[in-house]
Amino acid sequence: MKQLLIISLCLLSLSINAEVLTLQQCIDSALLNSLTIQKQGNQYASQRLQYTQSKADISPSISGSAGQSWIFGRSIGADNIYHAQNSSQTTFNLSANIVLFDGLKMKYNIDQARANMQATEANMQALQMQIKMNVATMYLQVLLCKELLLVADNQLADTRLKLQHDSALVAVNRLPAGELYTLQAQVAREELEVTQRQNNLQLSLLDLAQAIELQDISNFNIATPNSEELVGGLLPNNEEVYQIALQSRPEIKALEYTIQANESALKGTKSAYSPTLSAGANIGTGYYDMQGADNNAFGTQMSDNFSASVGLNLHVPIYDKNQTTTRVKQQKLALENARLDLEQQKKDLRKEIDQAYFNARNAYAEQQAAEKAEQSTVEALRYTTQKYGAGRCSLYEYQEARNNHLQAQSTRLQAQYNYLFRLRILQYYQGVL
Repeated sequence: MKQLLIISLCLLSLSINAEVLTLQQCIDSALLNSLTIQKQGNQYASQRLQYTQSKADISPSISGSAGQSWIFGRSIGADNIYHAQNSSQTTFNLSANIVLFDGLKMKYNIDQARANMQATEANMQALQMQIKMNVATMYLQVLLCKELLLVADNQLADTRLKLQHDSALVAVNRLPAGELYTLQAQVAREELEVTQRQNNLQLSLLDLAQAIELQDISNFNIATPNSEELVGGLLPNNEEVYQIALQSRPEIKALEYTIQANESALKGTKSAYSPTLSAGANIGTGYYDMQGADNNAFGTQMSDNFSASVGLNLHVPIYDKNQTTTRVKQQKLALENARLDLEQQKKDLRKEIDQAYFNARNAYAEQQAAEKAEQSTVEALRYTTQKYGAGRCSLYEYQEARNNHLQAQSTRLQAQYNYLFRLRILQYYQGVL
């Protein structure tokens, strides 16, 4: 009892100093520290920049220029006549250009960029859901290891009390000394079991800590949810899960956006068959300094030499060595592949959900059977304990009944958490985590 008190105090001190995290905190830490999520976020930011740029491409382009040149020998003057004189020229120019019609190529580029951005965002959501699922699975594994350790600890405590009690009986010659050897061997086996389950708990905590990218894992622990949160809910129908998954799964949405992007890309490629009409405008002026001549003042020349122009430009494609036709055919193939990828994803999703459903159904049946088996071992242990106390059965029979009860407890816990895990997978396909 003294040893148990010391162990309990140590565990209490450890829990006070430990960094105890809930499931949501573990998930938040994993998402925050995931380098894969950060890279996907950068990819999304890049796609968003492309989308913003595609919208800006509709605007007119405006440019300005200024130049200064020195000419030695024969040069042209402001009167557009060549003179045998050295001169210097200062010019200023401002031009603008806008595409009036390009077969709606810029509009399709915007649609394609938007769809690519949405597909990248959906892929990031899918990655986040996968990380949530992995963390939740590891969290359940830690809880299971804790439960199994608690069962082993309780079993060891009972056996030690039994050893202490029987030792007193042996001391007054009410029991043969050989009974103690059996109990001592049982204590040794159960101490080994406790050690193994402590190691399993530490390994499961280490796996979870590494998954959430926790830097200091020396005092890491998790919060134990209440019993209601550990009760599995009703098993949903696999067809309902599939229909919900088709509407909510980000992997499906990402492929649908990819198809939209390819459709827009195909339309944009076909727009190369259409003529392109653009408009331009230009204004400019300059100052000419002819050596040995009577030059007008700078301000006067800037005003006199001012010119402006506007114009239209029509580009009609006639023959481009079948380059546009080839690109259209390639884009059609890319679109067909995107549609095939979506159909394949739907088929794979159906198979995964059906498999998850039957696994969950079997896990539920195993949980029900394990609960009945545990209840039967409770009654068997109670009956055997009464017989052993009355001297009507051997210590071996009593220990066998206790071991059966311990094994049934462990089996029931494993079945319970296995069902929770299987149910969590179905919830994952429904987009609920």
